[in-house]
Amino acid sequence: MSRFVVITSDADFERRARHAATGLRGTLHVITADYLPPSPEDILRVLTGEIAEVILLGPGLPLEDSIRLASLFDLQFPEISVVLVTESRSEIALPAMRAGVRDLLSPDADADEIRSMLERASLAAAGRRRGLGSSVEGHPSVGRIIAVMSPKGGVGKTTVTTNLAVGLAKVAPMSVVVVDLDLQFGDVASGLNLDPERTLTDAVDGAAVQDSMVLKSYLTMHPAGLYALCAPLNPVDADKISGDQVGHLIKQLSDEFQFVVVDTAPGLGEHVLATLEVATDVVWVCGMDIPSIRGLRTGLNILNEVGLLPERRHIVLNFADRRSGLTLQDVESTIGSPVDVVLRRSTSVPFSTNKGVPLLQDGSKDAAARGLSELVDRFKPSWEERPHKKLHRRVVVQ
Repeated sequence: MSRFVVITSDADFERRARHAATGLRGTLHVITADYLPPSPEDILRVLTGEIAEVILLGPGLPLEDSIRLASLFDLQFPEISVVLVTESRSEIALPAMRAGVRDLLSPDADADEIRSMLERASLAAAGRRRGLGSSVEGHPSVGRIIAVMSPKGGVGKTTVTTNLAVGLAKVAPMSVVVVDLDLQFGDVASGLNLDPERTLTDAVDGAAVQDSMVLKSYLTMHPAGLYALCAPLNPVDADKISGDQVGHLIKQLSDEFQFVVVDTAPGLGEHVLATLEVATDVVWVCGMDIPSIRGLRTGLNILNEVGLLPERRHIVLNFADRRSGLTLQDVESTIGSPVDVVLRRSTSVPFSTNKGVPLLQDGSKDAAARGLSELVDRFKPSWEERPHKKLHRRVVVQ
């Protein structure tokens, strides 16, 4: 059960917060005060029973004291999400993020806005607890970097990327970031129905390069519980971004997120190779047509020769259809590797793309959605711990 804690001297905000918490999983505890104690322990010791997950500071509290206390929570209790309620949101955003504040909320927010924020902050707290638990158990604290690739365009790479990110966000809420590295014509923003204020152009230059808190402020949040760093709005900006900048950016994000899903541009350009140098996994997306299959074979051979092929590989056959004149065996024999996931041709996929709502977000039972769920399963901790040693299993094209 979640416990939401509100510290405020504003009776009207308290009333709206209580209304917002109605129906949420857990309870809300209000501390009526116009000052803050010196340490997090002073707040937590007044709570009994449930564990605090989200703490709202203000309105009516000194701003400097709120930021100081938030930084102490971030150091001592990083699994607790601290939300700052303040009017001066633009001026305070950067110092608040540096202090570990998870979100900013207007004092005039209505009950629906407060409820949405509580749900979002609770998901973030759950994701951080899960990440901290993994570090304690001896698993690596650096996130998995998943490069989604295809030698040619038009094979559904972005569709696979956005659905994979949404599926992983259900496994690790608020611990997934999707990066659009198709710098000239990336479609992650439209595929997720996002209108980003900041893009990858902002993230590879200036303060964000040195300060991960600044970098995180450039990310766009998605309702499914993930973050996105979208492609530049102007295709000309792609020429200003180097491979070294891309590699540094991805490593920065992997220090902050459990999963970094990268939608690469078709082919093997500079930015793709920079991604492969740091990737832990590569998802190859291939259509069920001769040019796409031959392109995949060539790409695999080239990367294997230069030593840029991550050990963990996942081959996805998209648009699978027995009427294509090819069989699964034809595909596997041509590329020289087993196919791991088959996505059947489906009319639901273009419909979801046009809506900007991935299949795995709207709970579709479509055959393609089942295939995408199988891909997500390959990145769950339980996949590596399977009792059998077989990496690939036979798939069937229907």
